[in-house]
Amino acid sequence: MSRTRTALLAAMALVAGATGTALAAVPGDVGAAAVPCTVDYKVQNQWDTGFTASVTVTNHGAAKSSWAVKWTYAGNQRVTSGWNAKVTQSGANVTAANESYNATLASGGSATFGFQGSYSGTNAVPATFTLDGVTCNVDSGGPTDPPDPTDPPPGNRVDNPYDGAKVYVNPEWSANAAAEPGGSRIANQPTGVWLDRTAAIEGANGKMGLRDHLDAALEQKGSGELVVQLVIYNLPGRDCAALASNGELGPTEIGRYKTEYIDPIAEILSDSKYASLRIVTTVEIDSLPNLVTNVSPRATATPNCDVMKANGNYVKGVGYALNKLGDVPNVYNYVDAGHHGWLGWDDNFGASAEMFKQAATAEGATVADVHGFIANTANYSALKEDHFSVNDTVAGKSVRESKWVSWNRYVDELSYAQALREKLVSLGFDSKIGMLIDTSRNGWGGANRPTGPGASTSVDTYVDGGRYDRRYNTGNWCNQAGAGLGERPQASPEPGIDAYVWMKPPGESDGASEEIDNDEGKGFDRMCDPTYTGNPRNDNNMSGALGDAPISGRWFSAQFQELMRNAYPPLS
Repeated sequence: MSRTRTALLAAMALVAGATGTALAAVPGDVGAAAVPCTVDYKVQNQWDTGFTASVTVTNHGAAKSSWAVKWTYAGNQRVTSGWNAKVTQSGANVTAANESYNATLASGGSATFGFQGSYSGTNAVPATFTLDGVTCNVDSGGPTDPPDPTDPPPGNRVDNPYDGAKVYVNPEWSANAAAEPGGSRIANQPTGVWLDRTAAIEGANGKMGLRDHLDAALEQKGSGELVVQLVIYNLPGRDCAALASNGELGPTEIGRYKTEYIDPIAEILSDSKYASLRIVTTVEIDSLPNLVTNVSPRATATPNCDVMKANGNYVKGVGYALNKLGDVPNVYNYVDAGHHGWLGWDDNFGASAEMFKQAATAEGATVADVHGFIANTANYSALKEDHFSVNDTVAGKSVRESKWVSWNRYVDELSYAQALREKLVSLGFDSKIGMLIDTSRNGWGGANRPTGPGASTSVDTYVDGGRYDRRYNTGNWCNQAGAGLGERPQASPEPGIDAYVWMKPPGESDGASEEIDNDEGKGFDRMCDPTYTGNPRNDNNMSGALGDAPISGRWFSAQFQELMRNAYPPLS
């Protein structure tokens, strides 16, 4: 089964002269190619009295140093708030003017902004849009998109790339694992290849580059099918809320991200030599969720995340990556979707899904460029909590009231991933999208693994005594003490789940436990310091991190040994 979107262009019109005559713009004809601008207006989500919309304007004329898009509603729609543009309304007339960070609109360039509004009765799409007073042609604004001529033809991709396929074993990680006492038991497991800086594309410091890995994958493939897992991870201003994984590009270097990072990766992946591989990409972990939870006015806000929300470069970067990589017929894009202990709360869940949709329709990308989403990447949240659920009541209180759950709607990754999938489909993503769950470090086995629920004395004793996840708080993310290897990688383990994967290679550090000089732009985050007493993002709990850790991505033998000791299912 293919996952291509329905090609639908229900209304594209040019308004000619002062007469207001509507002329149909046929894709590919001379008139359509000569239009001065195009506007794509999409109602993303709609309920009884309100809606959210995304608008992309593309300038086909001379470059602009500022811009304003205008339209008029035929009904009683009212804009209540906007983002990535100054959106104002007078009567039925709406004006969306650039922000300072997206004022420049190059010839052939696009800008995307969004807003929330209210309505009653019907919520008709505006008939006419202008850019700086010049009439543009108009997309339908419906739940489907016009075809992208660069997208691969239907049927080239399978529904689930993991079904019936082996998965690439990274020889470098395998060698590190095999060199550890007892490591040979898992050295043949497939893990993700992290492209966490531009130098990783060609290979640096004696390590394999992207082509090296793809060539090795062809050797492993033989006559069957094989999946290669790549982590795309180098956004400008990367990981604005965690210093341990800061990157090489500054907050404004979106141009370098596109031309020096994504474009070379796309060029290599499109080489016909690798057309027989199924290439799975995990796109930019931890980026988009930060724009929801770690921005003002929230108590968890950081100045760096406010900057990235304001300049739009996370959204632009993810959109650009999805667009370029999605044009390669054998690439399957999976967007990072955080984890239940980050986005599972009511005020995070829906907003994050809408943020994912915004990025998936930015910079020329469409929802058809997204094959699925991945949860728990490089994190520790338990796959399934068997001894309690959000529906349980103990001593007159809901489990949601416990300190551990803290009103979260979800208590584990499986329930979160399946619910998020349904939410994303409701926002316009393909009904066949699949989820991946990273189980590389969420086994929580060993002597401390509970065998039943906790005491019913209180809701806290009940949850704390029965939970597999032994962290102090679900906000703890760095080199967690007591963690273990989780379910081994496998295809189609549950409904809606394409695979359990080990996207984070076990034994590779999350970050240094103290400041260490390095040439990779990676800083020191106190969440990796075992003496740290916490911050609002982990409810001011101890960090739970292991000591003596190297910088992120470097081999951490003590962690690897702990993960094997606490594996669940246990290692034989």
